[in-house]
Amino acid sequence: MRAKITKRRVDALRPGNILVDDGIKGFVARRLNSGVVSYGFRYRHKTTGRQRWIGLGLHGSITPDEARNLAKRCAGEVAAKRDPMAERKAERAEAARARDADAITVDAILDNFLIRYVRKNALRRGDEVERVFKVYVRPRIGKKSIYELRRRDVVEMLDAIEDENGPVMADRVLAHMRKAFNWQAARDDQFIPPIVRGMARTKPLDRARKRVLSDEDIRDLWKALDEVTAPTPFPAYVRALLLTAQRRDEVARMRWEEIEGETWIIPAERYKTNVANAVPLTEAGRALLGTLQKKGYVFSTTKGKRPFSGFSKAKRALDEKIAELRKKDERKPMPHWVLHDLRRTARSLMSRAGVPSDIAERVLGHAIPGVRGIYDRHSYEAEKRDALERLAGLVNRILNPASNIVSSPATA
Repeated sequence: MRAKITKRRVDALRPGNILVDDGIKGFVARRLNSGVVSYGFRYRHKTTGRQRWIGLGLHGSITPDEARNLAKRCAGEVAAKRDPMAERKAERAEAARARDADAITVDAILDNFLIRYVRKNALRRGDEVERVFKVYVRPRIGKKSIYELRRRDVVEMLDAIEDENGPVMADRVLAHMRKAFNWQAARDDQFIPPIVRGMARTKPLDRARKRVLSDEDIRDLWKALDEVTAPTPFPAYVRALLLTAQRRDEVARMRWEEIEGETWIIPAERYKTNVANAVPLTEAGRALLGTLQKKGYVFSTTKGKRPFSGFSKAKRALDEKIAELRKKDERKPMPHWVLHDLRRTARSLMSRAGVPSDIAERVLGHAIPGVRGIYDRHSYEAEKRDALERLAGLVNRILNPASNIVSSPATA
């Protein structure tokens, strides 16, 4: 069959079928009897006239677009009267000599990926990608040669992450690694990424969390934050997650330069919508920042130089303190929760406090769909401030159910 090679058409290929690209002569995709789809480039030798085949990679390891770029390169070499296969052999020989002299490590790949792809393209989650590599990947497999890295090494690393941090984090690490390894594979004929389908620990539906903290959970959380042994900014940071309704990373990267009066302006580049979000800071929210340093990152253990990053250890200590409080009162353990659940909880509490749905969505920084989202350019700052004031008031009533005295949840 002759047609443009796309993911949809490749997925539809049956065993034994070949799809010939109608745009790049010689570019083909074929599904083997084993079910695996292989991309390749066919051409005739300039002297012998014999047909030759160059493998470009397997579907799943590279995308159709990445395979197309490799095929374009081969086609250009043929058009220039060069022999792609001979050149690949020479490149492999040179790569082998380079490996013998100085093997390329996983750390080297990650460094190059961060410089040439993540930072060059100013990815919105670039800091998170770099943190994931630093915390989870480099300590375990960073020193290994990429040519000696085996599937087993990756699986054992993911097992350890799943045991210590849960299956969702393991899948997050896997996704970032897959991207970096596929990027390297597109630049290195000899490197075959050791990541295959089936390594993920969860399914998309499993990752779609619905957890909302109950009033009892919130009271236990606040009390535990008063007593937990954790770095100074952590209790204030956790409370800020609920009282601002913003994402974990956004709050962690809050900078003093972004606070204008009583409003926190989150830069546009941090959002997929590329639109800045003005988050009014209520009295309860401002109270969380009052005793911290006044430059750089707000929640920091390095005087603002770097954002707070010890989430896993501090969260474990917090969970242990909550468990201790509940056990002392002979109550059941608190159901599993993660920091992001506080954002979902804040959204639910705003509805409970009578905040209109579209205003609550604007507080969260979500894009408003349809024509209204395109043409309505009102800032809604007053409405968002009212929404967060209502949220803070409701949290205060939850923390003090038997009292009508108005006080700040930050200090409750």
